[in-house]
Amino acid sequence: MDAIVIAGGIPQPEEPLYEYTQGIPKAMLDIAGKPMVQWVLDALGSAKKVENVIIIGLDDAGSVTCAKPTYHIPNQGRMLSNIQAGIDKMREINPKSEYVLSASADIPAITGEMIDWLVDTALETRHDIYYGVVKKETMEARYPGSNRTFTKLADMELCGADIHIAHHSMTTDPEHLSKWEVLIGKRKAPLKQAATIGIWTLILLLLGRLSLADAVKRATKKLNFTGRAIIFPYAEAAMDVDKSHQYEMLQADLEK
Repeated sequence: MDAIVIAGGIPQPEEPLYEYTQGIPKAMLDIAGKPMVQWVLDALGSAKKVENVIIIGLDDAGSVTCAKPTYHIPNQGRMLSNIQAGIDKMREINPKSEYVLSASADIPAITGEMIDWLVDTALETRHDIYYGVVKKETMEARYPGSNRTFTKLADMELCGADIHIAHHSMTTDPEHLSKWEVLIGKRKAPLKQAATIGIWTLILLLLGRLSLADAVKRATKKLNFTGRAIIFPYAEAAMDVDKSHQYEMLQADLEK
């Protein structure tokens, strides 16, 4: 399976990480002696299930390396456009590949073992999308005080991971793309995301009556694709660096 790494984005002065980045790309923020994206590339390089790596949005391509064949494409502006461009590149270099793994550059604690677990677990079935999530108790046990945004469902509290798997056909339907882009854009605002799926989904979420299985069923019906939620046993998959205290937490953790 090939992997896409989303590495675009430069924190602005009003954003929490600006005091650390000072105008450099977020992906190049130093954590424990190397750029944040390099930790992700090292994990992909050691993963047995990954063949090629496509880095999107990183201008300073020569400053990072990966043990796997690596390709660079420029930032396309929007997250979904970046994913689409990555899948197009995947088709070019590996026409027979069906699925692609996408990861953000800001989950530096991820490891090759965790990536291989995701691929093996996901491909036990055939779906269009495998969306990673982490339970609150998993996150709090590994990173207490991380202050992730958790969604309270009827059967669990969880947050979204930053590494997923998709079938390449997910970028072929323009109407489907526009709906999927709305959900991606609201991925850190659970109420808005639920409202996008439908008013009854929002109501059930507010009443505490929406289960994970029901949420998946409603989202896949709304967007007309097959999907499966993958519950990670690894908090690292959702421990991204958005705020200063998260950066400091991971800095201390990875220095060990």
